[in-house]
Amino acid sequence: MIVFALQLLIAHVIGDFVCQPNAWVLDKIAKGHKSRYLYIHLAVHIVALAVLLQMDWRYWPVLLIIGGSHGLIDVAKLRLMNHVNHRWLFVWDQLAHLTVIAATVLAYYPVQINWTEVYSTHLLLLVLALLMLTSVVSVVMKQVMSRWSLDEDDATDSLAEAGKYIGILERLFVFGFIILDQWQAIGLLIAAKSVFRFSDLSRAKDRKLTEYILIGTLLSFGLSIVIGLAYQYAGAYWMK
Repeated sequence: MIVFALQLLIAHVIGDFVCQPNAWVLDKIAKGHKSRYLYIHLAVHIVALAVLLQMDWRYWPVLLIIGGSHGLIDVAKLRLMNHVNHRWLFVWDQLAHLTVIAATVLAYYPVQINWTEVYSTHLLLLVLALLMLTSVVSVVMKQVMSRWSLDEDDATDSLAEAGKYIGILERLFVFGFIILDQWQAIGLLIAAKSVFRFSDLSRAKDRKLTEYILIGTLLSFGLSIVIGLAYQYAGAYWMK
């Protein structure tokens, strides 16, 4: 099952990313289903699948299912191009392709879902920790940091909600490093953030900004460490 799934995924990556030049994409956007590159693109997918499946004709329905569904999804994507945000369209396009691949794998190799493992203590603890790191801590940080406001900061000078997403990513990194017992990597992460923030911190008049950044950074890292350790200790306690 794993080998079969990997074969289908590799064929998808080769067809959708490796062997699809930007010129093909632009031509498909301009001409839609009339673009010859759409059909060349589908042919690449089918050939890649056939090669990876070692020309085993027991899998000929896979070629029809993957190839046909890929064509329909791509045509639908091209028709929605001017009506849906292109970033979301890319996400839904890939999810649709991966859903077809998953359904094909399950059709050939049915599996029974062990709900006991899905709702295991360890997995539920992990889900709770990730929710805490992403959503809960973001709200806590916002509430704490709202105590101070920097008049000299212009919101138009930065990307929309960039600070929020940077904070989420750094907390996930810290959490991952704690799980992997790579504490030294957390120090490297702090050092890297300091380097990127050097231009802000080095401005002579911005002592307030320096303090604001330090408080936010230490609070974010501190909460991440607390959640990471709590996850480890709780998991060790309940797995006894």
